[in-house]
Amino acid sequence: MTRHTVALDSALSGYLFDIAVAEHPVQRELREFTAGHRLAKMQISPDQGQFMAWLARLIGARRYLEIGVFTGYSALTVALAMPEDGEVVACDVSEAFTAIARDYWAKAGVAGRIDLRLQPALNTLRQLLDDGQAGRFDLAFIDADKPSYRDYYEACLELVRPGGVIAIDNIFLSGRVVEPKPEDPPGVHLVHAFNASLKADPRVHMCVLPIGDGLTLCTRR
Repeated sequence: MTRHTVALDSALSGYLFDIAVAEHPVQRELREFTAGHRLAKMQISPDQGQFMAWLARLIGARRYLEIGVFTGYSALTVALAMPEDGEVVACDVSEAFTAIARDYWAKAGVAGRIDLRLQPALNTLRQLLDDGQAGRFDLAFIDADKPSYRDYYEACLELVRPGGVIAIDNIFLSGRVVEPKPEDPPGVHLVHAFNASLKADPRVHMCVLPIGDGLTLCTRR
């Protein structure tokens, strides 16, 4: 028995991809296109995408809230996993990045399911709450600017239904959260404190998966 997850070297990572990842052709095309982008590290890994699609199907998600879109791989992945009447509300501020996303969403035939809101995400979250959308989402994914994680999480707790899931990405920050240094960016210290707070949050059941750069899952009680 061990308390450590097996480390993935390149061979085992390749094996994991071979046995676990089944992508739509447009997913693969978008992932490969984004791999050449200067900010490619912002894209979730394909095994994480596979997990998110599985999770969406498991909980019967019909409404999905995404905070941080980049070139659209995660939104595409979940949209493909939902039924035809599923709805994605996607929040981002970059017209350039999301223009790529729009092209691939259209190519995969899911553009009609995705409502892209191009403005600061907190503005969109407040608008959703003002519009009576509290408790109307099944799944939320937080993958945007780290200093705002706490605010995004609090809004998602209102927007996600009881039993719904909030997934929070990049909670490891490549290991920098273990012992933040004084010279680290404020986001590292904020994520460190945020991570520590979730274990005792009575409003959720939570677990952390060592997938990608760390993924926390919270089920609203």
